Amino acid sequence: MTIAIAKLSDPTVRAAVAAINAGDRAAFVALLTEDATMSDDGSDRDLADWIDREIFSSRGHMDVQSEADGGRALIANYSNETWGEMRTAWRFVVDGNRISRFETGQA
Repeated sequence: MTIAIAKLSDPTVRAAVAAINAGDRAAFVALLTEDATMSDDGSDRDLADWIDREIFSSRGHMDVQSEADGGRALIANYSNETWGEMRTAWRFVVDGNRISRFETGQA
Protein backbone atom coordinates (compact mmCIF):
# COMPACT_ATOMS: atom_id res chain seq x y z
CA MET A 1 0.00 0.00 0.00
CA THR A 2 1.36 3.38 -1.00
CA ILE A 3 1.50 6.22 1.53
CA ALA A 4 0.26 9.52 0.09
CA ILE A 5 2.96 12.20 0.11
CA ALA A 6 0.74 14.48 2.20
CA LYS A 7 0.66 11.78 4.92
CA LEU A 8 4.45 11.48 5.33
CA SER A 9 5.41 12.40 8.89
CA ASP A 10 8.55 14.52 8.45
CA PRO A 11 7.80 17.82 6.65
CA THR A 12 11.28 18.12 5.11
CA VAL A 13 11.23 14.55 3.79
CA ARG A 14 7.66 15.11 2.58
CA ALA A 15 8.83 18.17 0.61
CA ALA A 16 11.79 16.21 -0.82
CA VAL A 17 9.58 13.36 -2.04
CA ALA A 18 7.13 15.86 -3.52
CA ALA A 19 9.98 17.62 -5.36
CA ILE A 20 11.32 14.31 -6.71
CA ASN A 21 7.90 13.24 -7.95
CA ALA A 22 7.24 16.66 -9.51
CA GLY A 23 10.62 16.62 -11.29
CA ASP A 24 11.43 19.89 -9.51
CA ARG A 25 15.21 19.92 -9.15
CA ALA A 26 15.31 23.50 -7.81
CA ALA A 27 12.85 22.67 -5.00
CA PHE A 28 14.82 19.53 -4.09
CA VAL A 29 18.18 21.32 -4.05
CA ALA A 30 16.68 24.11 -1.90
CA LEU A 31 16.02 21.47 0.78
CA LEU A 32 19.70 20.47 0.97
CA THR A 33 22.33 22.00 3.21
CA GLU A 34 25.29 23.58 1.41
CA ASP A 35 27.52 20.65 2.37
CA ALA A 36 24.96 17.86 1.91
CA THR A 37 26.24 14.37 1.10
CA MET A 38 24.66 11.14 -0.06
CA SER A 39 25.38 7.49 -0.65
CA ASP A 40 23.94 4.86 -2.97
CA ASP A 41 24.21 1.19 -1.99
CA GLY A 42 26.77 2.09 0.68
CA SER A 43 29.13 4.13 -1.52
CA ASP A 44 29.34 7.91 -1.27
CA ARG A 45 28.53 9.61 -4.57
CA ASP A 46 28.84 13.10 -6.02
CA LEU A 47 25.50 14.54 -4.95
CA ALA A 48 24.87 16.92 -7.88
CA ASP A 49 25.81 14.32 -10.48
CA TRP A 50 23.77 11.59 -8.79
CA ILE A 51 20.56 13.58 -8.42
CA ASP A 52 20.77 14.74 -12.03
CA ARG A 53 21.43 11.24 -13.37
CA GLU A 54 19.30 9.11 -11.06
CA ILE A 55 16.41 11.47 -10.34
CA PHE A 56 15.87 14.45 -12.57
CA SER A 57 17.18 13.59 -16.06
CA SER A 58 15.72 10.07 -15.79
CA ARG A 59 12.33 11.12 -14.35
CA GLY A 60 12.68 9.49 -10.95
CA HIS A 61 9.53 8.74 -8.97
CA MET A 62 8.96 7.41 -5.45
CA ASP A 63 5.92 5.47 -4.28
CA VAL A 64 6.47 5.29 -0.52
CA GLN A 65 5.41 1.96 0.98
CA SER A 66 6.38 2.52 4.63
CA GLU A 67 8.12 4.95 6.93
CA ALA A 68 10.00 4.71 10.22
CA ASP A 69 12.18 6.91 12.44
CA GLY A 70 9.65 9.76 12.48
CA GLY A 71 9.35 9.71 8.71
CA ARG A 72 13.08 9.95 8.03
CA ALA A 73 13.46 6.31 6.93
CA LEU A 74 11.41 5.21 3.94
CA ILE A 75 10.86 2.06 1.94
CA ALA A 76 9.71 2.99 -1.54
CA ASN A 77 9.16 1.56 -4.96
CA TYR A 78 11.48 3.86 -6.90
CA SER A 79 11.41 4.07 -10.66
CA ASN A 80 13.28 5.98 -13.32
CA GLU A 81 13.77 5.68 -17.07
CA THR A 82 17.27 4.20 -16.63
CA TRP A 83 16.65 1.33 -14.21
CA GLY A 84 12.91 0.77 -14.22
CA GLU A 85 11.32 0.08 -10.84
CA MET A 86 13.03 -1.29 -7.75
CA ARG A 87 12.31 -1.53 -4.04
CA THR A 88 14.58 0.95 -2.27
CA ALA A 89 15.37 2.14 1.23
CA TRP A 90 15.96 5.84 1.90
CA ARG A 91 17.29 7.41 5.10
CA PHE A 92 17.41 11.17 5.55
CA VAL A 93 19.39 13.20 8.08
CA VAL A 94 17.51 16.44 8.66
CA ASP A 95 19.18 19.42 10.36
CA GLY A 96 17.11 22.56 10.86
CA ASN A 97 14.51 21.65 8.23
CA ARG A 98 17.17 20.90 5.61
CA ILE A 99 18.67 17.60 4.50
CA SER A 100 22.36 17.24 5.32
CA ARG A 101 22.64 13.64 4.12
CA PHE A 102 20.59 10.96 2.50
CA GLU A 103 21.38 7.33 1.89
CA THR A 104 19.60 5.08 -0.55
CA GLY A 105 19.96 1.57 -1.82
CA GLN A 106 18.06 -1.53 -2.72
CA ALA A 107 15.77 -2.78 0.02
